Amino acid sequence: MQATALTARALLLDMDGTLVNSDAVVERVWREWAVGYGLDPDATLKVVHGRQGYATMAELLPDRPMAENYAENAVLLARETADVEGVVPIPGAPAFLAALAGLPHALVTSADTALATARMGAAGLPMPEVRITAECVGASKPDPEGFLKGAAELGFAPGDCIAFEDSAAGIESARAAGMRVVGIGPRALALGPDLHVDDLTRIDVTAGPDGWIRVRSL
Repeated sequence: MQATALTARALLLDMDGTLVNSDAVVERVWREWAVGYGLDPDATLKVVHGRQGYATMAELLPDRPMAENYAENAVLLARETADVEGVVPIPGAPAFLAALAGLPHALVTSADTALATARMGAAGLPMPEVRITAECVGASKPDPEGFLKGAAELGFAPGDCIAFEDSAAGIESARAAGMRVVGIGPRALALGPDLHVDDLTRIDVTAGPDGWIRVRSL
């Protein structure tokens, strides 16, 4: 049975699907990519969410040299960064981030800095001061490196952190880091997060005088 409230010292936030709805762009770019390689676009999109582009390519084109994946990933990143049509905040995201002001939190995203800046800006959301982007890690989600670095940057043990995630790769990454997970949206529902909400309008965050942060579903 899922919890209705969790406590933590710090919160680690995914971006796409968690704070920002960028599905329109992701679908445009990756459907076209899949068709170009004769792959099923719907099956491709099930792999894309939460991962860096090169990791998606490695999963779907296992025999291709990784150098080619890195090169093509750079091309797709540039396309995604330039295309913000349809990028909007997840419902409740502005108030949620406002509630985190002054609390230990970090962005942990598979986007690089340029893409994260473009999408957060298009959604009208403030960029967290602490952020772990693609440039900061050597391995993509579902590897736990990004979440572990986020916790270390904030100065807290992974077990004292809660990750907010929407995708299978992201949730697997957070769990591998030893964190509890708040699942956001429909993709997360079937993945058994510790707490699940439809969107960020259904989350209440309060800080106690002892430094513990209480996260409660509404």
